[in-house]
Amino acid sequence: MTPSQIPLDLPHRVAFDREDFLVAEANGAAVALVDQWPDWPTHAAMLVGPVGAGKSHLGAVWKSASNAASLAAAELDEARVPTLCAAKAVLLEDVDQLSEEQEKALFHLMNLAKEEGASLLMTSRESPANLSIKLPDLASRLRAVVTAELGTPDDELLRAVLEKLFQDRQLRAPEQALSYLATHMDRSIEAARQVVAAIDKAALAGKRRITVPLVAEVLKEATRSS
Repeated sequence: MTPSQIPLDLPHRVAFDREDFLVAEANGAAVALVDQWPDWPTHAAMLVGPVGAGKSHLGAVWKSASNAASLAAAELDEARVPTLCAAKAVLLEDVDQLSEEQEKALFHLMNLAKEEGASLLMTSRESPANLSIKLPDLASRLRAVVTAELGTPDDELLRAVLEKLFQDRQLRAPEQALSYLATHMDRSIEAARQVVAAIDKAALAGKRRITVPLVAEVLKEATRSS
């Protein structure tokens, strides 16, 4: 690496609008589900996928469209349920992180949302059938919700995501660097976020343009650190 300056962690705008979400085979069903609202076949739906697959982005898109109240599942309790349902749309993220006590709160939320005609969109790393739910009635209700999965990105999607992440940081990455990244990095959107942040930091520290050699150095360092 060249002699470096100390890079500052300056804020950058992450684009979470609908037009910013990149559609491909891996996430097409999830995008269609969000776009289908409010004409869902059930009042509740779930987006399922690994960390960084785009669940939170799609959740943000739906929240904007539905004016939903939003909450992390780990913060859910029964006292909040009436207020959440009053919004007529609720985004509940990471339901795979529920405690046993919060399972009761989610069961109450699903029942009250149905009674009051409120929509509920949940996100999870695990499908309803694979969630470790101890409350049998809740497990049954979750298996009945409409579900869409976000899968591992293919080459085209991963490359497009990388390009968007650089644009969010007002950076330009040449075609060769994007292609090299898409071929050599871990195949997840979360990994793409991390590597773009690392490249941004390295480029600023070394006052270097984004090139294949810089990208290769960053990936090598990430591999050494993992």
